[in-house]
Amino acid sequence: MNEPFDDFSSRVTVLPINNIDTDQIIPARFLKTTSKLGLDKQLFFDWRYNPDGSPKADFVLNKPEARGAAILLAGDNFGCGSSREHAPWALQQFGFKAVISTSFADIFRGNSLKNGFLPIAIPEDMHRKLSEQLAANPEAEVAVDLANQRITLPDGTKVEFPIDEFSKACILAGVDELGFILSQENAIQAYERKRENTLRTTA
Repeated sequence: MNEPFDDFSSRVTVLPINNIDTDQIIPARFLKTTSKLGLDKQLFFDWRYNPDGSPKADFVLNKPEARGAAILLAGDNFGCGSSREHAPWALQQFGFKAVISTSFADIFRGNSLKNGFLPIAIPEDMHRKLSEQLAANPEAEVAVDLANQRITLPDGTKVEFPIDEFSKACILAGVDELGFILSQENAIQAYERKRENTLRTTA
């Protein structure tokens, strides 16, 4: 069960690297846990920390301006590689609600949507435009409107993004697939009663 997804505006953490795979998002050695707690500390672990465990001062997530940003702007083909739900879990635990890219690996996208984390794919020209605006003003914010499937860039440009209706409904309501099924319990029971009555009358 996730929190219902509301419209929000946020500063953006920029990680302009293409083909970021899930083993970089959350290294395989941290996958033994079934709990989401603590995964924020392991997010991008090999990029964030030195061999002695000290933070790398030049990595974006270790910089003060990354704190409180709920949107990650990444390069193309984000989340490629092996399948692991821990990847969107780690991003969520760090505080991100959405990641913007030009494309996502299918498995990562599916895992994200099932866990209430929003992968936003936008055209290359709009991605480039957003990158330029954030380079000019790192404190600028992007607005996310899931119900209308669009983001608003710092200069006011509105950009639509695709998402299937079922995933959108689940994320907006803060439920996963099982939660959605359970929310339809009355309708399911009514259908079963109607089906039983039909079988009796036709027997």
